[in-house]
Amino acid sequence: MNVIILEDEVRAANHLIRLLAKIAPEMKIAARLESVRDAVLFLRINTDIGLLFSDVQLADGLSFEIFQQVPVTCPIIFTTAYDQYAIEAFKTNGIDYLLKPIEEERLLKAIEKVRQFTPTLSVKEILALADSSSKRDYKSRFMVKVGDKIRSIPIEEILVFYSLEKATYILTTSNRNYCIDYALDQLEPLLDPKTCFRINRKNIVSIQACTNMLAWSNSRLRLKIEGMNDQDIIVARERVQEFKTWLDR
Repeated sequence: MNVIILEDEVRAANHLIRLLAKIAPEMKIAARLESVRDAVLFLRINTDIGLLFSDVQLADGLSFEIFQQVPVTCPIIFTTAYDQYAIEAFKTNGIDYLLKPIEEERLLKAIEKVRQFTPTLSVKEILALADSSSKRDYKSRFMVKVGDKIRSIPIEEILVFYSLEKATYILTTSNRNYCIDYALDQLEPLLDPKTCFRINRKNIVSIQACTNMLAWSNSRLRLKIEGMNDQDIIVARERVQEFKTWLDR
């Protein structure tokens, strides 16, 4: 199923993408759009959309303006931090209304509604979907420059991706630090959510880095990772529960 995400907040979009990869791998993200204008242009050309996730407040207006300009026949799941738009949402093709931050269990219930409206797939189609989802490509290595030489670092050797002074670095299992040409917001959807997790605005950690953890103030967690100059790496409070679930699966 082709899915569109209308969301102008990168962190919220990446959170949703991560959850979908976990609970609905058959859904393919066809596009992430940030504005009413871009959504209208996209939907006028692309009609093979099975589901639309839509924030209400986009970069240039309310998403309801989209549906006044272009016909949308697929189900819509609205995602927003505000509850005052619920009535307006259900005047469109809205089948659910999720308040941010989106919880996995609540998203799963919304997706089950979508599946009830989706025609039953043939065995051949199900096998094709399973095959395509299992082959989903995530980055497996990163190219880094060391002096005048180029090295390829396998993802298995990377403990942490971190930002420092407007640049992004990796810390490897051999306690080496390298600069890479990605921002953390660009990296997040490229990394396998089974092995990497963004714990805060400045750090994405691998599962193998999470061996030394302590309870911290305000219901947060602190990670101790050898080789990091910042020894106190804090899991953001709003990410703690999702982080614990990620560790425990």
